[in-house]
Amino acid sequence: MTGVSSPPGTDESAEIRRLWQDLGLPGLVDVHTHFMPANVLRRVWDYFDALGEGVWPITYRESQEERVALLRGFGVRYFTTLSYPHRPGMARWLNDWAADFAAHHPDSLRSATFFPEPGAGDYVAEAIGAGARIFKAHLQVGAYDPRDPLLSDVWGALADSGTPVVVHCGSGPLPGEFTGPAPFSEVLRAHPDLTAVVAHAGAPEYSAFLDLAERYDRVHLDTTMAFTPFIERLAPYPRAELPRLRDLGHRVLLGTDFPNIPYPYGEQLRVLAELDLGPDWLRGVLHDNAAGLFGL
Repeated sequence: MTGVSSPPGTDESAEIRRLWQDLGLPGLVDVHTHFMPANVLRRVWDYFDALGEGVWPITYRESQEERVALLRGFGVRYFTTLSYPHRPGMARWLNDWAADFAAHHPDSLRSATFFPEPGAGDYVAEAIGAGARIFKAHLQVGAYDPRDPLLSDVWGALADSGTPVVVHCGSGPLPGEFTGPAPFSEVLRAHPDLTAVVAHAGAPEYSAFLDLAERYDRVHLDTTMAFTPFIERLAPYPRAELPRLRDLGHRVLLGTDFPNIPYPYGEQLRVLAELDLGPDWLRGVLHDNAAGLFGL
């Protein structure tokens, strides 16, 4: 996949499409992308900008529709609009925005979120009933305990319906009070049928989250930022664990964090291909696993 790390644009799209076409795939399914209200996205970008020049540059600052067009140009057949609240009272509004986005973009998987607050179980059940396909929980940004009793009905509704939830529960890039494998493992113990997608492959606690995926049949891992040179400097993936990752290949899903990434989109695909875990593994990760999970 030579040249896939070139600046975003037509050349990058051609290289990305060549990769999945050579694998015989109809395209890509990316379960970890972000589209959110403009003022919320602006605050996310402001956070990264405040880290200092060159620390975490946002590669894709185009308008919303230009970003959608970029994904389609890369050959992404389906993508998500993951957002996450950091205080009570935000989740319903974010869910309404995401529902409207999905209504206008049929190739987006309708996404939703929640926060530990009174009524969370009710609005999550309503969102599922209205067609939400995937949820997002961010334990670091939200700074909440996933074991909070206010979330018991939420996890129950997600488990009973089989609706996947992408959970940022690893301690990267910065640890939080409730990040790491221990708090979320207790949620899984209480709700073993929960379809959870551990964001960023659980970085930096990769091995512990592989343990959870081996213990619970409905725990998945997404590849978001994993193996890229950017994250390898901070939290290198232990190469001794690659055989376990290969064996769990049917539950590994492509995620990228688009547009909030400090490198071109194709970088994520390049590093996954370079793991050399086999074409069947790569086909599953880039498309087939998510297509099966969501019935696409």
